[in-house]
Amino acid sequence: MKPTKELPLPKFYDPRNAERWEYRPDQQALFAAAAEWRRVHGVLPGAADKHTLHLLLIDVQKDFCFPAGSLYVAGRSGRGAIDDNRRLAEFVYRNLPAITNITTTMDTHFAYQIFFPSFWVGADDQPLGAYREITAEDVKAGRARPNPAVAAWLCNGNYAWLLKEVQHYCAELERAGKYKLYLWPPHCVLGSDGHALAGLVHEARMFHAFARGAQSWVEVKGGHPLTENYSVLRPEVLARHDGQPLGQQNTGFIKTLLDSDAVVIAGQAASHCVKSTIDDLLDVILSQDPELVRKVYILTDCMSAVTVPDGKGGFVADFTPQAESALARFAGAGMHLVKSTEALTGWPGLVSG
Repeated sequence: MKPTKELPLPKFYDPRNAERWEYRPDQQALFAAAAEWRRVHGVLPGAADKHTLHLLLIDVQKDFCFPAGSLYVAGRSGRGAIDDNRRLAEFVYRNLPAITNITTTMDTHFAYQIFFPSFWVGADDQPLGAYREITAEDVKAGRARPNPAVAAWLCNGNYAWLLKEVQHYCAELERAGKYKLYLWPPHCVLGSDGHALAGLVHEARMFHAFARGAQSWVEVKGGHPLTENYSVLRPEVLARHDGQPLGQQNTGFIKTLLDSDAVVIAGQAASHCVKSTIDDLLDVILSQDPELVRKVYILTDCMSAVTVPDGKGGFVADFTPQAESALARFAGAGMHLVKSTEALTGWPGLVSG
């Protein structure tokens, strides 16, 4: 069966809410509206789908999605995540009968993480700043070293162990060739306003859940202080310098995705967490069955790259080329690059409903 026809946008939907940090939907009102939507449009429960479509929304959280956030993903346009979220919400509403499940990932951090400036000091014992790399050589030479205060609660005060660990970690990142350790400003700290999902996207996912009788699934990532977790499928480094585990592959969620007939991916940022998640999913697919690659669809107009303006019309950092290169690589591997505004009936190979 081909994908179902598109639905209109609900009357309560206001695209201007994509720009409002403070917006939060009335969830009880959404529940009532979803019941009427089911009746009027004949929407069936997700469990009735013969062909399942899983929409994976990566880190659509306030800190990434608004200029007031601590790590706004603006792209080169300056409106990146704002416009992405508007298109994403509209995609959910129009294609609600075809979307079986939605999972949102949530970057979830604490005050001290290996990728936050708070974790580090320089040779002068002063804190390091954000938006800079730290290499294994920096650690070896003493240009960057862990904040001694963290050793007490992180490794029972064994600072020598911690020094070995961070040098090992940086070396492992460099050996893998995907990233070097990069310091970001504090973001998505658990308990902060910035950790929450953008209201417009939360509204769409809850309306979908209520209309289709589907759970509002969440995958939490990023809480371990000694590793990055750009990808929801695994941390960047799996083992400590002493051979003990640092993290593990998210095998349960990988199976959930690959058991679906189609996986549609969107979110922030195209240059980092989206890229890394798809990289890891591709690695698993190639190790299991390369044909599975054709069930993956990437919503290229619902994600943006990290950029850091310099205040002079340019950028201190611009990761757009990395995002574009990754998308080209994914397409070359057989994944589908699609747009949210394209009817599902035109997506290559898609069967849903």
